[in-house]
Amino acid sequence: MGTLKDRLNDDLHTAMKSRDELITSTLRMALSAVRTAEVAGDEARELSDDEVLAVLTKEAKKRREAAAAFSGAGRADQAAKETAEGEVLDRYLPKQLTDAEIAEIVSGALAAGGFSGKAQMGPAMKAAQAAVAGRAEGGRVAAEVRRQLG
Repeated sequence: MGTLKDRLNDDLHTAMKSRDELITSTLRMALSAVRTAEVAGDEARELSDDEVLAVLTKEAKKRREAAAAFSGAGRADQAAKETAEGEVLDRYLPKQLTDAEIAEIVSGALAAGGFSGKAQMGPAMKAAQAAVAGRAEGGRVAAEVRRQLG
């Protein structure tokens, strides 16, 4: 199998052929974000699968936040569209960890690093994020680290 970016492009072409407007527009948006990330910085470069995954994670988070904002403002139709786009992006992301799994991983990372007390929140977060490796949102991980360092 090719890279994640190749998979996105292939799925975009399939969606275009089947005239699926939601998937087509969502994948176009995602690929645009990937291309923007590729040309950011001093020189253009090809992103690795992990970097493409980070871009997709950020885009999916934007969709969830926008859906929450729209539903809070009483715009259910727009919230539903944002939620649907987020679901399309979720197909390309690793399965999210449960709260129990996050607690277990964070506990192991804190024990391995010997972290204790809130003063070590920064290094503890760095270790916990590395252990979780993009399988959970940073806010959920931070809350668990805070709780365990508590």
